[in-house]
Parts: sequence; C-alpha cells; structure tokens
Amino acid sequence: MNMRAALTSIAVLAAAAACGGGVWWASTYDETAAEASEAPAPGEAATPLPVPPVPPRIAEGWRYEKCLGMLNDDAPGASAEAESWQANGGGEAAAHCLALAQVAMGNVQIGAEMLEALAAASSAPPAARAAVYGQAAQAWEMANHIRHAYDAATKALALSPDDPDLLVDRAVAAGALHRYQDSIDDLNRALEIDPHRYDAMVLRGSAWRHLGQLGLAQDDIDRVLLADPDNAEALLERGILRQRHDDLAGAQADWERAMRLAPDSATADLAQQNLALLEAGPAQ
Repeated sequence: MNMRAALTSIAVLAAAAACGGGVWWASTYDETAAEASEAPAPGEAATPLPVPPVPPRIAEGWRYEKCLGMLNDDAPGASAEAESWQANGGGEAAAHCLALAQVAMGNVQIGAEMLEALAAASSAPPAARAAVYGQAAQAWEMANHIRHAYDAATKALALSPDDPDLLVDRAVAAGALHRYQDSIDDLNRALEIDPHRYDAMVLRGSAWRHLGQLGLAQDDIDRVLLADPDNAEALLERGILRQRHDDLAGAQADWERAMRLAPDSATADLAQQNLALLEAGPAQ
C-alpha cells in the first residue's frame, strides 16, 4: 500500500478522494452546487474515511507503529505521543505521526505545512519523500488551498514521475484550478501506466466535458461503464452528459442510480443536487 493511503485513511479527504477524486470538480446541473462547497473549519473534521489494514510507513519501530495505530481512534492521543517522542529524538517518524495527527484532528493546514516541510527535509529515499509530498497535496486540498496542493503534487512527481496516484492527485488539483488540459495530460500518463484506473478515466471524461469535447467525454465514460456498470462516479458524469443532450429522463435515471449505489457519499450529494436543479427547471 502506498503512503497516499495513510492520509486518506485517517482524516477528511473531502470525500472525493474516497471515490478516486472524480467528484472534486464534476459539475452539477448548473455548476452552482459544486461551487458552494466549503473546506472544513479549523478544528472541524468531516466524515472519517475507511482505514487500510496496513498503513504505509516511512520508518520502523514499535513506537512509530503505536503512534500510527492511534490516529483513527485517538488522534489527540497520537498527537501527544508524537510530541513527547519528538522531544526525545523521535526524528522523522515522530514528525510524520504528528503531522498526520494534526490532519486527523481537523487542523488540515497545519498538517499540510508539516507534511510538506518533512518531505523537503527528509533523508528518506525519493519514493518515500514523494509519498509525503502526496499526503501534503491531499491535506492542502482538504484545506481548500488548491494552488498549494498542485505545487506539492508537482514536487512529489519530480521525485516519483511514474506514480499514477500522484498523477491523479495533481490532475484533481489542476481540474479544480480549471486547468483542464493540464489535468488531461496527467491523466493520460496515469492511464498509460495503469489502463484500468477507472477513476482517472472518469476524471478525464469530466475534463473533456469542461473543454466542450463532449464526444471524447462520452467515450471515456462509456468505457468505464462497459467495464464497471455500477461505477457511481461514471453514472454521475453520464447523467451530466445526458442532461447536456436534453435527455432529462436519462440524466435523472443515472443520478438516482448513482445515489443508490453510493449512498452517504459526495457522489450521492452531487447527484441529489443535480436532481433538485433538474426538478426546479431551466430557470434555476
């Protein structure tokens, strides 16, 4: 498991990352609901994400294992443990746990700054430093500092240029900055490395749609749904494409199905918003 998963596992990665990033900038019916999203307030955490069975590591030792193991259930305790350990020579392992604890407690900007500083100063191998930069990028996204997220992901890719997770991370940030062609370039590379990254294909379809290339967008979404008919993010996007072609019944069916497949998710929230706008009519 890569280090990117640790941040995803212990905190509030704006639900989009939980479903592959596809809903970070998938537009709603009139693109108003997506623009209304807000970053968590300082100290406020959103819904926790699933915990991987084996979180990634940048060091070894029982104390590091103990600290990481506390992140989900007792983030303040993990923070206290890491601070005490850091004061007694805990080094990079203590710094890493402390940064992740800050994110888990909702102090996402502080955590992002700590993770980026750790990645810059670390003596770990390039792949490990890249992973920490990737975690910093996700934390910056959580804090709604998208430019910082893009820059952190770029630093990560300078160290590990063929990591598809990092390419998708930067593509998400590029899309949020309305740099859709840059996003497509990263997604193309991610899909060259791993042709079965359906999250990347959905994101690319959304980027093509934002550029007005509806045929290319449809091709990507159709490929995903052919391989994975229950992909909720692809259904959300296909509904948007159907709405663009005045197939309102088809759009409604896709959004309702996306909600059934992924209840209590950001995808479901966007589908619900789309349905509400559809019901309200063109004037809305």
